Amino acid sequence: MKKLACVLALTSTFASFDAAAWGRDGHKAVGAIADRLLKGSVAQKQIQSLLLPGETLESIANWADCVKGSYCGPQTPEMLEYVNGNPQHDKYHYTNVPFQHDHYDDHGVGRTGVDIVQTLRQCIAVLQGKTDPELNPHKFTKRQALILLTHFTGDIHQPLHVGAAYVGKDGKFVAPRTQDEVNETAIFDTRGSNTLLLDDARLAELAKGLIPAGEPVPVKEGVPQALTKPFHSYWDSTTVDYAFRRLQTRTPGQFADKATGGKPQIPVIEGDPITVPYAWANHTLFVAKQAFEGVTPGKLTPQTGKKGEVYYSFALEVPANYPVPSSELAKQQLIKGGYNLAALLQAIFPEKG
Repeated sequence: MKKLACVLALTSTFASFDAAAWGRDGHKAVGAIADRLLKGSVAQKQIQSLLLPGETLESIANWADCVKGSYCGPQTPEMLEYVNGNPQHDKYHYTNVPFQHDHYDDHGVGRTGVDIVQTLRQCIAVLQGKTDPELNPHKFTKRQALILLTHFTGDIHQPLHVGAAYVGKDGKFVAPRTQDEVNETAIFDTRGSNTLLLDDARLAELAKGLIPAGEPVPVKEGVPQALTKPFHSYWDSTTVDYAFRRLQTRTPGQFADKATGGKPQIPVIEGDPITVPYAWANHTLFVAKQAFEGVTPGKLTPQTGKKGEVYYSFALEVPANYPVPSSELAKQQLIKGGYNLAALLQAIFPEKG
């Protein structure tokens, strides 16, 4: 097996700023890949001891997003207990490092003590059985740690969940040197690229002839069709849809089967697995640069949020062939996410030698 030192496998108006990387199918694909790679291993047995009968990594992959509301169904007592004990749980899913940067560190613009890198470290520590209170400030149980690890491994491979865009008053992307510079006057925070808005009709036109046709999207009566799509939403869902179509797959399971066909090899993580999230974040910053290649912000427009706050959105332009490289990056990152999840869990629960 190929050895890696703690790193990677394989090379209308905006209404909400909630982030849900890769959407449901993307997260399930990451979990499904890991399920297949770990089949019959010691790690799989340890995983099953923490899951309920019938649960798999695929089936629990969206749990950390489902706790944000009722769109997955009624909240379970387990979900309510987690939410009540983690009032900042929505901040665990991402970090906002300027995408122009090459490395994640514990300080600087966009970093917080509860961001995705720090939360992943805590989940790993809990699964390793480390009892230092500083490594588990949220008091995660081992089951919670596994569920969160599965989801956040998917999140950290979504380029916009690590590489953030900031726009200067001249309408160009800029990398602020300090958090204080992000003052919504000279430098604007695009809120995880949620305020970078694509023309949805033009985007669909660009995809014609480049991306195989998909299933017709049902029209909801009484619901006006959105004219714009947040760039974050494009990366969460549209790129996944395009990646599935280009692989001629419709379900996460089919995607996982193709990703693990032949004789898949799980990379070996060397060193303490708790350092892995740093390496993942650094690689995703490299991918984020590719995600923003040729992308330019346009006209700034003041908007008013649900709570009356004022923020600014930017019309976004992308290259004419953007659906192809973006969906290829999404495919690679989904597959890496699944392989890296399997590698990490195998490092936490190693085969007995």
